[in-house]
Amino acid sequence: MIEERLSAELEALSLQGQKRELRSIQKQYCGQSIVVDSHKLINLASNDYLGLGSNKELRTQFLKMVSYEDWALGSTSSRLLTGNYPILEELEHSLANRYDRESALVFNSGYHMNVGIISALASHRTLVIADKLVHASMIDGLRLSGCSFERFRHNDITALERILQRKADKYDEVLVLTESIYSMDGDEADLRSLVALKKIYPQLILYVDEAHAVGVRGNQGLGLAEEYGLIQDIDLLCGTFGKALAGMGGYVVCSSNVRSYLINHSRPLIFSTALPPIVSAWNKFIFDRLSDFYSHRSILREKSEKIRNTLKELGYTMPSTSHIIPIILGSNSHALSAASRLIEAGYYSPAVRPPTVPQGSARLRISLTAQTEIEGLLHLLPTLNIAI
Repeated sequence: MIEERLSAELEALSLQGQKRELRSIQKQYCGQSIVVDSHKLINLASNDYLGLGSNKELRTQFLKMVSYEDWALGSTSSRLLTGNYPILEELEHSLANRYDRESALVFNSGYHMNVGIISALASHRTLVIADKLVHASMIDGLRLSGCSFERFRHNDITALERILQRKADKYDEVLVLTESIYSMDGDEADLRSLVALKKIYPQLILYVDEAHAVGVRGNQGLGLAEEYGLIQDIDLLCGTFGKALAGMGGYVVCSSNVRSYLINHSRPLIFSTALPPIVSAWNKFIFDRLSDFYSHRSILREKSEKIRNTLKELGYTMPSTSHIIPIILGSNSHALSAASRLIEAGYYSPAVRPPTVPQGSARLRISLTAQTEIEGLLHLLPTLNIAI
């Protein structure tokens, strides 16, 4: 019976243009090109924003300092048993020191992080209010918590305030969830206004996921909170190693009390085998060098601005203020067709469809890196115009 049901549901996805398939990625070249199904294409889909993931010089430096005795290839246990290796604690100390916060806690992924923190901290005395476009992992976390929650229109501070005015005084705590740079629209949260609300509502706890800003924004690459001078004003400031930092894992910088509570209550942390020590070592190796990549950030910013401005001149609606540039096409078929034509022209940017984005907003998500060649960018724009 289950096979029949699954087949029927998969067929329905195919008819809707929403069935996903895994494509074979054979090789990536220095943040510029990618070999997909044996075709070499200009890569416009990676989250390797600084190009560190394919940087051979960094990789060589790291491997020369690898201690195989201390940095095992597997942790073989959860952190609460025998998986809490020294290098992981050193990484957390580096995070806390760089952000000038009391403590930090590392999770196995950004998904583990959001699900684990939100489900642990929210209770029946907590109201969670989430931006309409926050990542699925945040929504999964609040659903697991069983707490009361509300959603507000994307980036609409007035809509958030209306919910706070109606409901804040009925709860001991109000947890507000946002991303700093949104993964599909590339726009920014109004962090200053969100922080200002904390002065009006003392029970407000601000949770900011900087997954797509860490490494890319701020003088030291710590994200939008650093860029706007708000690191100390955000209660739970989260980031990931798996995008611009070219590693694996997620983290939160927070109070020591919150860290201790999560160690005791965050199920994804408690019941998961810890990150391999060599992965934690690579994460620390890159994080400790973030300030060295200032020129990468500057180059990426300049290229992103050029692309956004040119697309605006071509008449496209452009919500993005970042290196993530959506070309919103509407229907699934339109997005799939445009993605196919881009592949024919030598570019890789898969169609993004519901449920990843809202119904009727299927798109191409152009994801730039510091290594994307200017010549490629210049050829990209007319190609997009033809494909769309």
